[in-house]
Amino acid sequence: RPHRQLTPSAPATPIPRPPPPGGEMAPCCPAESTKPAFIGIFGAIVGGFAVSAVFFLLSFSSITAPALPFPVVTATTTNLSALSTPAQPETMYNRPIWKSPARGSRMPSPRAFRLTRDMVRARARDGVIVVTFGNYAFMDFILTWVRHLTGLGVDNLLVGAMDTKLLRQLYLTGVPVFDMGSRMVTEDVGWGSPTFHKMGREKVLLINELLPFGYELLMCDTDMVWLKNPLPYLARYPSADLLTSSDQVIPTVTDDSLENWREVTGAYNIGIFHWRPTEPAKRLAKDWKDLVISDDKIWDQNAFNDLVHTVFGQPVQGEDELVYSYDGKLKLGVLPASIFCSGHTYFVQGMHQQLRLEPYAVHTTFQYAGTEGKRHRLREAMLFFDQPSYYDSPVLQLLQQHELLL
Repeated sequence: RPHRQLTPSAPATPIPRPPPPGGEMAPCCPAESTKPAFIGIFGAIVGGFAVSAVFFLLSFSSITAPALPFPVVTATTTNLSALSTPAQPETMYNRPIWKSPARGSRMPSPRAFRLTRDMVRARARDGVIVVTFGNYAFMDFILTWVRHLTGLGVDNLLVGAMDTKLLRQLYLTGVPVFDMGSRMVTEDVGWGSPTFHKMGREKVLLINELLPFGYELLMCDTDMVWLKNPLPYLARYPSADLLTSSDQVIPTVTDDSLENWREVTGAYNIGIFHWRPTEPAKRLAKDWKDLVISDDKIWDQNAFNDLVHTVFGQPVQGEDELVYSYDGKLKLGVLPASIFCSGHTYFVQGMHQQLRLEPYAVHTTFQYAGTEGKRHRLREAMLFFDQPSYYDSPVLQLLQQHELLL
């Protein structure tokens, strides 16, 4: 039927219909006039059913599915643990490693680089902090040290800067750094020199400063690199107050257990050692500090060895790999030299290869030619992060090919 448009000025007039055969139509409601009423009634009935269904479903769901404390999310896109712990604002302390400060930003004030408990808390993981330190002459060693750790997924680290030049460069590179306040020269001081021994005393002071913060401390020299995450290994000995590396060159064990302390003849090497903030460890650190400060001719490593052997030789009951030392209460363990390697056990003996073990670290001890010799030892083993031009040199490529042929 054609649509009739209504206008106010021309009211619609009904269209006359012819009468049906047989006479006039009896007066009643035509079918067309009942359609709108029928549609309205039908819609009301359907709407009532819909509303009732909604109320029923809501009441049912409130019984079977209690409200969650946080919005439902997919595990693939959101870390649920992050929902319960508010995200901490990014600072120079917790900033991701290798993330440089924003271009054009100002250098923070010297006070911001002071070593504090808050700084250590921001970087520590599972109660552990890994620390090294040095001056600008060792910056390439420090960057190598950091790159190896971050490559292993270890970012709970801090670097102590002994001069302002290193402090600035590490900060701009995105390495978490603090000021040791040493005002050290930026040049290589040379092994055995008076300045070298001063650096050793700085390490002792630093350990005494860190232990009261209450975190486990893995202290490292900068002339070593990590090849495997050491933290799970150290956690295997939770009752040890101190785990130290050594200059042992003859293996006392053939697996990855601690050295047999009864057979260790090499000096304990303080280039890699792990401290727990226990009372015996704190007392040892304080006595060590007092000893090296009393006489600037005392070598820090010799002083450490003398102190831990003051009382020595009683095994820890139930933990035969540990020995009571120092004051008879400190529990000491010696890290295996086959996998926490010295320069001799790694580069010369290849002890880890002989025992078919995976090394955790190599410390470039027992090396001639000083710092440069250590640098080249790491380069030869392809463990040093150097300029690409060095490793691309024709001479080095020829040497590598010759070694492969051998």
